Parts: sequence; structure tokens; C-alpha cells
Amino acid sequence: MAAIATELDIEAEFPADVLAAADRAATSPKLPELDRTDIELVTIDPPGAKDLDQALHIERSSGGGFQVHYAIADVAAFVEPGGPIDIEAHRRGQTLYAPDRRIPLHPPVLSEDAASLLPDQTRPALLWTIDLDELGEQTQVKVERALVRSRGQFDYATVQQQIDDGSTGEVFALLKEVGELRVRREIERGGVSLPLPEQEVVVNDDAWSLQFRQLHPVEDWNAQISLLTGMGAAEIM
Repeated sequence: MAAIATELDIEAEFPADVLAAADRAATSPKLPELDRTDIELVTIDPPGAKDLDQALHIERSSGGGFQVHYAIADVAAFVEPGGPIDIEAHRRGQTLYAPDRRIPLHPPVLSEDAASLLPDQTRPALLWTIDLDELGEQTQVKVERALVRSRGQFDYATVQQQIDDGSTGEVFALLKEVGELRVRREIERGGVSLPLPEQEVVVNDDAWSLQFRQLHPVEDWNAQISLLTGMGAAEIM
């Protein structure tokens, strides 16, 4: 992988001035005034993930519908426009994933720590509040910068097992209910989702092999919440 990175001119290490700027930003972000740490958000990611950029909470509304809270890590609270971190992020473009490593968009002190929605840590976020009716149709959406606090970090396999054996809490039970409703709404509007197995490159000593992993249903339900948020953003714009 090192040879491939060199061939493609991909630099894993950050310049010294970017690292210094990230260290400063990690201790002095631009925090919002609104405090919504009362919302019991949780994250669902692959096992061992540290760059947690999305968290959710779902509750049933008194009128029979649902209210979805979806928090997206507010990296902009740490990044000065035109500063070293911003310039380097524009140069990199995205986080790159390889079989044996990941090359992040932002320095790990931000992406895996200060800006990450880690459990029991107060973080700045873009907080989406989306109201749905009993059929899962959006009725209202708003977004605001707010302080949030995740209550727990989960992985897909664990959440799916809890849902299947009935031991899950209300949030994940409602994620299943809302996710299935949103899948039906997607079909009705002519949307297409392809539930193809995920390809995984497995490193075995000095050799690689390609394996396929069937996605858990909860991954689709979680993706539906992300898509719902994107559709809400499009409506606002």
C-alpha cells in the first residue's frame, strides 16, 4: 500500500503547520450557544471507529408520528476558512480508505477526538430536527448549531442482534420502524436501492483476499435516516 500511495502522490502525514493549527483548534473551537445535550443521541458505526460524525435519536410524537434528531459533527467549528487546516482539506478532498490504513481528511486530533461525536463528550454539531407523520412522511424540518452529547457508541452487528432478539431499547426499535416506513416511501416515489453485499479486502500476512459481507438491515435503516436528512437539506436550500 505504501508503494501505491507513493505512485498516486498520496501523503498520509500532515504538514507541521497543519498539525499545529489542529492542536490549537482542538482546545478553542467556536462553540454554539444552544445546548441540546439533553437529547440522548447514540452513534452506530463499524467496530472500532473513532471518527464518529453522525448521531441519532428517535422518539414517538404525541400525535402518532415521530421526531428524528440527527446530529452531524460540526468540523467547521474547528476550522478557520483559508487557514492551514482548510487549505490542506481542500488539497486532500476526502478521507481515503485502504485495506490496511485510512488517510484522513483532517488531522486525527480533530477527526478522531475533539470534533468526533464520542460517547459522554460534549461536542458542537449541526442538529437536524425532523418531524414525520405516522406513515414516515416528513412534515417539518429545521437545522441549528448546537452542543450535543452522545450517550453510547454501537456497531451494526450488535444493534441488529439486539433488535432481532428483542433486547434493544426504544431508539433502535424506532429506528427499525421508521427505517422500514422510509423504505416503503422510497419505493413509492420510484427510488432504487441495491442491497448488494459489501466487498472487504482482508489482509492475511503478506497476501490479500476479497470477501463479501451481507449488509445488516439496520445499515439500510440508518442510511434512510441519513437520506431523510439530505432531503431535508435540499428542501431548505
